[in-house]
Amino acid sequence: MTLTEVLANEDLRRHEFPVVRDQIYLAHAGDCPLPRRVAEAIANYARQCTTGDQETIIYPAILDSSRKLAARLLNSKPEEVALVGPTSLALSFIASGVRFRKHDNILIYFDDYPSNVYPWMALAERGVQVRLINTRELGVIRPIDVMGQVDEQTRLVALASCHFVSGHRLDYQAIGKFLRDRNILFCVDGIQTLGAFPTTVEHIDFLAADAHKWLLGPCAAGLMYVRQSLQESMHPTVYGWHNVRCQNFVAQEQIVFRHNALRFEAGTHNLLGIVGLHAALELILEIGVGNIAAELLRKRAWLVPALQAKGYQVLGANSPSEMTSGIVTFFRPDTDLPALHQKLEAANISTSLRADRTGRRFIRLSPHFYNTDAELHRVLELL
Repeated sequence: MTLTEVLANEDLRRHEFPVVRDQIYLAHAGDCPLPRRVAEAIANYARQCTTGDQETIIYPAILDSSRKLAARLLNSKPEEVALVGPTSLALSFIASGVRFRKHDNILIYFDDYPSNVYPWMALAERGVQVRLINTRELGVIRPIDVMGQVDEQTRLVALASCHFVSGHRLDYQAIGKFLRDRNILFCVDGIQTLGAFPTTVEHIDFLAADAHKWLLGPCAAGLMYVRQSLQESMHPTVYGWHNVRCQNFVAQEQIVFRHNALRFEAGTHNLLGIVGLHAALELILEIGVGNIAAELLRKRAWLVPALQAKGYQVLGANSPSEMTSGIVTFFRPDTDLPALHQKLEAANISTSLRADRTGRRFIRLSPHFYNTDAELHRVLELL
């Protein structure tokens, strides 16, 4: 199946993405509806589980295959990928696993999604200085903003690959190269680009992303990437039968973690979720991330001026395309945005209502590759 086939064949589109039969779904930056093949993979496995041991039916083949698919998407090694679930959990594992030294500081963005703020804020209790990056606009972080706020004591920088409100994409390659040259660790929350835009880890040390947004997978079935050269120095903060060696399931006198990223997978896996993740990864790779990115930017290119023509202000409207994403967030000072959001919901159009630190409200559109131009024009009519 190709992207062109999906958009040109309405029967195929409705078959593969059943949500389009009943609504215009434009909230993929929040939670995605499951494609048919993902839901069917989970349902088929669940039915198999009624016939016997639910692990031995697919274990460990599904884990190995999922890591390989994820590695293709990330351009990493399979042994650098851990299947730990929610982004919040993976980021917490990273924050608590890095060995910090006295007088170390870290740099974060306070107006990032809370999952990428709280795990780092908590490090202050361990004596780590938590610095907050300064920006000129909401969610717009430039390489120069990072370069100007790190020093010889900076141990780690933690940022998102794309801001969840502004839709601004981080130039993580330039930032990563800069930080690598200075031996500063770089952690990326990749949930808002993985599955929508190329998000590879050549210049990243850690990455976390759940599957329930642009990857089109189930909730709490995400990925954690840890650079291989850093794994042995990371101290897992969870212990179980899977990540600590226990021959024949007998506890040993010494705690010895397994090698590679499996050291972060403490216990029994969320196999239902991983089955769905596997099907979602196959779908994204089949369509092609480059194709998806181009389609999202094509939609944005005409949608932004169309919104402006109706008097709405669009965040990042003048940003270059290489810094924008599939997120289109807009507002108008004289408009009741919550009421407008409800109007769209009543018309079976799913969008997201968001706010900034001052309380200003925004409507966020986040279409995926299978949304059509006709669907977006329908939204414009109602606006």
